[in-house]
Amino acid sequence: MSAQLRRHPLLAGIGLLLLLFILWRAGAHALANPLAGYDTATVAHGDVEQTVSALGKVQPRTYVDVGAQASGQLKRLLVQPGDHVAAGQLLAEIDPQVQAAKVESDRAERDRLTASLADMQAQATYAAGELARQKQLRAANATRTDTYDQAVRDAASTAAQARAIRAQIAQAESTLKSDTAQLGYTRIYAPTGGTVVSVDVRQGQTINATYATPILMRIADLSTMTVWTQVSEADVGQLRPGMTLWFTTLGYGNRRWTGTLRQILPAPPKAPAGADPSTSTASSAAGSPAGNVVLYTALFDVPNADGLLRPEMSAQVFFVTAGAKNVPTVPMAALAPADAPGRYTTQVAAGRKLETRTVTIGAHDRFTAEIRAGLKLGERVVTGRKTGDGKPSLLAFRL
Repeated sequence: MSAQLRRHPLLAGIGLLLLLFILWRAGAHALANPLAGYDTATVAHGDVEQTVSALGKVQPRTYVDVGAQASGQLKRLLVQPGDHVAAGQLLAEIDPQVQAAKVESDRAERDRLTASLADMQAQATYAAGELARQKQLRAANATRTDTYDQAVRDAASTAAQARAIRAQIAQAESTLKSDTAQLGYTRIYAPTGGTVVSVDVRQGQTINATYATPILMRIADLSTMTVWTQVSEADVGQLRPGMTLWFTTLGYGNRRWTGTLRQILPAPPKAPAGADPSTSTASSAAGSPAGNVVLYTALFDVPNADGLLRPEMSAQVFFVTAGAKNVPTVPMAALAPADAPGRYTTQVAAGRKLETRTVTIGAHDRFTAEIRAGLKLGERVVTGRKTGDGKPSLLAFRL
């Protein structure tokens, strides 16, 4: 191009004059409008909501895990997840043959002991009568001493044996009651009404309730849900029971549910006993992610009449710590921290110049702040420098 310019000096001169003209026009425009190179915003009425955000899980507020107290094969399973059940409804049956056999054996043993008691009572009655006769004979000095002593012994022995059999019968009755109850446990009934949210066994499975109670299913009342929210220790100090909040879920777009904070648990969830707190598994069980972040559990309840909220749903929760409606607002991008909390500086358009002003703000979020002092409605503040207006540059010409 330099060779071309040497061959055409007139063209080069025209280009230089055009460049000088463009620079002159730009300078004149800047002098006429000193805010031309800045993005600005106007102080206007608006709503501001200051929140603390956290993640939570939706769970039923009221639920019960139904277990088995009898061992054996699960013969019948009468419900499936999603079924609605009433309190007292039959849910499942375990094979009762072993327990029924125990009950029959207990009854037979009780009957045998009852018969033995009748025999021993007869002997005790005879021994008591014999002792009475021996006493009469002794008073008349008409019996031998050893015969009298034997009558005393027989009366005391048969009476003691009768008491022992009565005790055995009481023990047999207790065993019979226990085994009868165990037989009743082979039929499992709903302890409360609600929805079957999970079933952990299959029909035909063998249930072993010897050392621990196996869980068969969970029944929950889904009309009211509780959101278990994990709040970081940096934010938990801003929360108070009774404060308002709202949350969204992944499955329902922009729909908001509102609620009131019910409780903040006093301590973070604990890792399982014997677990290494430095491992990710223990941290996950404790409700804290890796990195030893301390999280506290905040609870609140939400009505669920339409049934849209389901157990284990993830919730993005926003606790409202401050808010203002229809107040003067400006973008946070226009503010820079000043010398005290709540005080900021901003650049304000004052005629054809900019002036730095200190303002006091109230509630704010990441984008908008409430102005309490220092600015008036309609004033313009600088939010940043322009990076370009999107138009092609006047310098983009070819020589």
